[in-house]
Amino acid sequence: MSGEILVARRGIVPYEEARELQQALAERRRRGETGDVLLLLEHLPVYTRGRRSKPEELPMGAAWYEAQGIEVRETDRGGLVTYHGPGQLVAYPIVDLRGYGDDVHRYVRGLERTMIEALKSAGVHASVIEGLTGVWVGTRKIGSIGLHVSRGVTTHGLAVNVNNDLQPFEWIVPCGIEGVQMSSIYKETGRVGRMDAFRDAVIERFCEVFDREPQVVVSTAG
Repeated sequence: MSGEILVARRGIVPYEEARELQQALAERRRRGETGDVLLLLEHLPVYTRGRRSKPEELPMGAAWYEAQGIEVRETDRGGLVTYHGPGQLVAYPIVDLRGYGDDVHRYVRGLERTMIEALKSAGVHASVIEGLTGVWVGTRKIGSIGLHVSRGVTTHGLAVNVNNDLQPFEWIVPCGIEGVQMSSIYKETGRVGRMDAFRDAVIERFCEVFDREPQVVVSTAG
């Protein structure tokens, strides 16, 4: 990948609104009506189920979670169930993988590098674990990846825990891994990180890893 990418920074966006936006941008990308786009945002509390999710990953049942104020949504991304909420940075690159040799695995490794380098700038030393996606601090998971690729264009992407509530992860089987501990920048450093600073670090590291140049940075209220 190389060349320009449109970067759109949003605030807190309901999951369904973000899903519809991704789908619209992906269709425009396939038709060549827009270039690649990097969306950065946060979500209202929601559990999202990947294509391979099983009912036992949400052991309390959807009604119980919704009573706690957490939506449950089906998605077309890979992976299993996870949680999104305020204080967690989500990045959705809408990119044409033909510019990256159609190599999904290489693209995933690039997303992992993006998270690792951005976390390093926040004082957190993360790494990958063989056989698992996402990034970890020791045995604690701090960043996740889930993708969908249709006709060469990606949707969904990565999520990094900055200063979000980690309790909702304890009510599920996150990423299908029993007993996994989740972490965040705040948990690792004891400092409440500024979301805007970390978001900018992710933009910078993504562009470095994938040799992109931010074309326009759009900030809109979410």
